[in-house]
Amino acid sequence: MNRPESVASTVGYGRKLVSAGLSGIRAGQPAAFDGRSLSAVLSETALASLRLAAVGACAGLFGSYVEHRRGRSSHPLAYGAMGSLLVFCAVVSWKSRRVATSLTHSALKEMRIVSDEHWLENHPIDYA
Repeated sequence: MNRPESVASTVGYGRKLVSAGLSGIRAGQPAAFDGRSLSAVLSETALASLRLAAVGACAGLFGSYVEHRRGRSSHPLAYGAMGSLLVFCAVVSWKSRRVATSLTHSALKEMRIVSDEHWLENHPIDYA
């Protein structure tokens, strides 16, 4: 096999894998979202995360106060924003882990099918 055909077949296989992964995600959406829309799931998760993000902002403000008692006024704001953002992202990731797991599972299921077909093309089974 010469080099250009090898690169072309590798790119084609990569495209098939990406396409299979995306179709698996599309196929797994109804089960992952329990019949709700993506915006409803995300807004519910974000609203549930806001209280803990406020706690993170308070922790950031307290950390800034302990570290810089006579510092600039921008330090507490930066620490509070950083604490709030970190806690918000962590809580949203934690609360949406079931959706992510379900979508990942359905995508990997489709990608395994393409991978198995690719392996059989390159390693044909000869029963004779």
